[in-house]
Amino acid sequence: MIGLVLAAGAGRRLRPYTDTLPKALVPVDPAGEGTTTVLDLTLANFREVGLTEAAVVVGYRKEAVYERKAALERAYGLTLHLVENDKAEEWNNAYSLWCARDVIREGVILANGDTVHPVSVEETLLGARGRGQRIILALDTVKKLADEEMKVVTEPGRGVRRITKLMDPAEATGEYIGVTLIEGEAAHDLADALRATYERDPQLYYEDGYQELVDRGHTVDTAPIGEVSWVEIDNHDDLEKAREIVCRY
Repeated sequence: MIGLVLAAGAGRRLRPYTDTLPKALVPVDPAGEGTTTVLDLTLANFREVGLTEAAVVVGYRKEAVYERKAALERAYGLTLHLVENDKAEEWNNAYSLWCARDVIREGVILANGDTVHPVSVEETLLGARGRGQRIILALDTVKKLADEEMKVVTEPGRGVRRITKLMDPAEATGEYIGVTLIEGEAAHDLADALRATYERDPQLYYEDGYQELVDRGHTVDTAPIGEVSWVEIDNHDDLEKAREIVCRY
């Protein structure tokens, strides 16, 4: 099993940082000096759970990741493979994850490049393996939800039934936080579902690919992460929250 980070997005709401950097390299250290980024935190988590390789999907401002590749490998003891998304500024992340379809065959822990979270999330996902699950989503069942969150409805014994932002928060079981364990045996079916998703609408999310899998009769499972401090960084308010959270890790 290896790590996988989606780091191709532009993150235009985080300008001026993202004028020159992909969102995954925006500074989240409290001083904002760039000593720590989301990519740093995620690679550190991968190392903590024993992974020795990781792939990073790059696109927007990919040269910044290429420039830091060797230093990141030294810092975290990981061999990094960069996967290019040629449509990162045009299409949404269903296509971005599809670009990593060959990597997924190895079995991956997938992390969004804008999600600040502790290593306990990866530990929870790894601990949930072993009962035939092929895809396990990290689910926050504690947080009070609003309109923007990627909401999930689960059913006992059947896993995910719905995953979408377009849902009444009161109906949801919890929020998908952007971290998934994907076993290699799920790679073919997931890649086919992702292709169908972006071909239907290139602006769809990879979570819509998960929904496509569910609609096809496949099981997508979840693992509750408990009361954990984490944040998806979409804007400057989220960035400030991320810098507060980083101090606790």
